[in-house]
Order: sequence, then structure tokens, then C-alpha cells
Amino acid sequence: MARLLIRSLLISPRTPLHFRPSPASSLQLTPCTLGLIPWSCSFAPRYPSCSLRGLSSLSPRASYSARHLALRRRLAPRRRRTRRLTPPQLDVFICIEENLPDDPQIQNIAETLRKDVPDAMKVAFAGLKERKYKTRDKSIKDVNKYDNVELSLLLCDDAFIRKLNKDWRDEDSVTDVLSMSQHIPGLNIPILLLGDIVISIDTAARQAEERGHTLLDEIRILMVHGLLHLLGFDHEISCEAEEEMVIEEEHVLSSLGWKEKGLIKSAYDLIQDEDNFSDHNQELKNGGTVKDCNPKLSHIWFDIDDKLLDDDCQVLRRSAEALREAISREVKLTVVTEKSRAAIARAMEMVNLGECISVSPGIFLHGAIVCGRQGHEIYRANLDQDLCEEAFSYSLEHEIPLVAFSDDQCLTLFEHSFVNSLHKRHYEPKAKILPSVQHLLENPSIQKLAFLRTTSNSSMLQTHLLEMTKGRAHIVETHPDMLEIVPLGVSKSNGIKILLDHLEIDSDEV
Repeated sequence: MARLLIRSLLISPRTPLHFRPSPASSLQLTPCTLGLIPWSCSFAPRYPSCSLRGLSSLSPRASYSARHLALRRRLAPRRRRTRRLTPPQLDVFICIEENLPDDPQIQNIAETLRKDVPDAMKVAFAGLKERKYKTRDKSIKDVNKYDNVELSLLLCDDAFIRKLNKDWRDEDSVTDVLSMSQHIPGLNIPILLLGDIVISIDTAARQAEERGHTLLDEIRILMVHGLLHLLGFDHEISCEAEEEMVIEEEHVLSSLGWKEKGLIKSAYDLIQDEDNFSDHNQELKNGGTVKDCNPKLSHIWFDIDDKLLDDDCQVLRRSAEALREAISREVKLTVVTEKSRAAIARAMEMVNLGECISVSPGIFLHGAIVCGRQGHEIYRANLDQDLCEEAFSYSLEHEIPLVAFSDDQCLTLFEHSFVNSLHKRHYEPKAKILPSVQHLLENPSIQKLAFLRTTSNSSMLQTHLLEMTKGRAHIVETHPDMLEIVPLGVSKSNGIKILLDHLEIDSDEV
């Protein structure tokens, strides 16, 4: 599910986040000034640092003159600043982090955001004036008193946003969006520095796939979410604050004709879907029957990893009994799993259900292999051979165990307790030890790689794998002692879509 944004304020004296625009790439429009930085960005102070000296540091004459001038200014009647009759100029900078691949889709999204971000800002600004929110931080009240409003947005990858998340929030994890305010309440200047929004393209792409919409839709949702945080909304402080932010998210999105469901609502809907699925399978776990769950079901799609096996990878007998009853009622069974077909057949044989798995549709290895009617394979996604070579070379160099999943066999380069545990504990086929990387690459069909993760190598390993897989594969973390690499676009949810289309089944029947 989505990791929701937690507001990150620049309250320390560290250098603010800034992406310096190239003068040649800026675009001047009225009333907005929009800058697009195509393939480079840097961190630099938004403004040169400066120090303010006290009057006592001046010469006696200068000190007297300055104090006299200050006194005159205090006694003189204040001139009220004339209220602006026109909206402020919007200075928006769209940036692309330099390590992102040279992808035309990313360029097109950046071009679209040049118009989308100012449009969202205008709708959100109008909402501050039109609606009364009880929980919003009201340090930004009337944007029309400013001459300029400045905002930057950066598109980056998972590695970049993870490092940023660690540096600024002390959370060593990937997230979808970060929002960093640069507004200083009470500072009477004609420019409103809203701050910076950082969006991970990698995470946005995964969430778009899970929610069934385009990458641009997801980035718009994340951008609006980040913008509202900069304007003082914070869904984490109370239920009322969350409701108010949901309302404003949906208002901005619907006003612009975009996806009307904001980030918070999308995340909760995903949780609800998972809970409904879990509730259904929990009844099976507790010994309930298919009739108890839903007598109209003609198909059960069963997540083996979570519902048939417990935390120690032992088969839950009650779940097995419920599955046997389902099969006896001619309910068709489809398994969904991160494991290989051979592993699931071996686990099911322990409860006398091995035969039904061999001829049933299924989604295996996180969706890298999908089998249709009579168990015949209909989809396969393999990892890039160069990536596999790099992974095994790294494994040998650093002596980190690595297992390749190729069809229904496991391959490795040296003996290790982790390799043995995949067979003994996770039911995978016993790994075949090959003498060299070249011998391993003679198997061109590799769907998954599994690295051993320990407390001593976790940070180094994950950082290296994020860099190594960038644009070629993605990392899955389902076990605390394992980091798995699967092809781009592979997921259980995508496998379900492929199989539903193949079987011509309506999702309501499942």
C-alpha cells in the first residue's frame, strides 16, 4: 500500500533543498514563470547565506545614525501596503533527477506538470479563501498579498528519495512523496516560498499499477497531496484533520478533471480491499467453509503465502481442510504466491492437495509466471541476463548467498545455510550448485533472484541493489532475511489481471 506523506519541515539550520534551474531551459509565461530542468539538478542554498550584524558593531557615528533612523521609522505612521488586485505570479520549477533513465514518458510527464502544478496551486489557493478549515495551519492565509509564489517539484527514483527520507526525517525507507516547507511565518517579504515537493517515479509507478490508473494520474495525486501539506494541511494530527484534507484533495482533483480520489482515500481503499480479502480467508483459516464465506463463489483465488502457511512456513491444517471442502463443492481454486510452482506442489502434498495444484491455474514467483487452464503456462517474465551476471558477480565478490529461480529449479554458486533453508523451510527445490557464473548463465530463463539479507549487510546490499536494478527490475521485500529481484512490471496484482482475462472471468465471480 501507499506510504502516506508525513510533513517534513526545514527547522534545522541545514541547507534547504533546492534544484538549481538552468537559465537556458527556463520558460517565461504569464502569469506563471515555469522552469523545466530536463536532466540535471543540484543541491544549493536557495539564497546566499547572510549574517545580520547588530548596531553595536557599527562605528559610533554610524551607530547613532542607524539608531536615529530606526527611531524615526518606529514613530512615523506606517504605510499600509496596497492590496493587490491581481493574483500573484507563480514561479514553478519542474526538475528531473539526473539518475533517472532517459525515458520519453518521464519527459512528457514533466512537460505536463509545467501546466498542471500552477493549475492545482490556483484551485488550492482559492480553497483557502472560500472554505473554513478548523485543523489547517493558518500561517499561510492570503496568497494574494504576495507578488510571487515559488514552488519546486522534483521527479526522482527510489534510491534518491530514500536517502532524502533518511537525511531529513531519519527514516531509512522508500516513500512516494516528500514535502518540505520553506515558508517562515511572520517574515514580511513579497515572495511566498512554499517549498519543495519530491516524488519517486519508481514508487508512483508501482502504486499506479496497484490502483489501476496511469503514472500521470498517480503523480498528479501525489503532487496535490504534497501541495496541501505545504499549505498547512496535515492528515496525521487527528481524524478531523484527515477528513478535511481528504475533502480538499478531492476538491482540487475533481476541479481539474483529474482522478477524484486523493492519496489518503486511495490508500484506505487499498487497505479495505486487503482487509476484505483477509477476512474472507480468515474464515477459512478458522475452519469455516466456503458456504459460510460466500455460497455464490465459483472461484477462490488463494494467497498461499499468507493463508496456507503460518509464520514458520508450516501448513495450516484448517485452511487445507477448507480448501478440500471448496474443491468438493466444485469451487475452482487458483493459487497466488511468491514461491515457485514446485514449492507450492510440495507444500500441498503434505496435506494431500498436490494433485489439484498441478492442474490448476496459478500465479507464481510474484507473478513472473502465470499458468492458465489445466496448469499450462500463459505468461512468463525473465530477468535481464546482464543483470543476473552482475548480481552473481557481486554475490561471489562479497560472499553473499544468492539463489536464482529458473522455472522449477533453484541455482546457486556455493553452499550456505540460507540456500538450504529455502528448500527445508520454504519448500523450494533443492538448489543446484554451479561451478561458475558462466555455467549459471547457460540458463537464459531466470524469473527471480533472492539475496540473503542480514543485519550486517542490509543497508549496503539494499543500496547496491537499488542502483543495480534501476530501470531493469524492481526489489521485493516480503521476508526480513531476504531481498528478491523480479522483472519490471511483475506483481501478483498484474498476474491476477492477466489470468482473469485469459480465463474470461468477471472479478465479481471471485
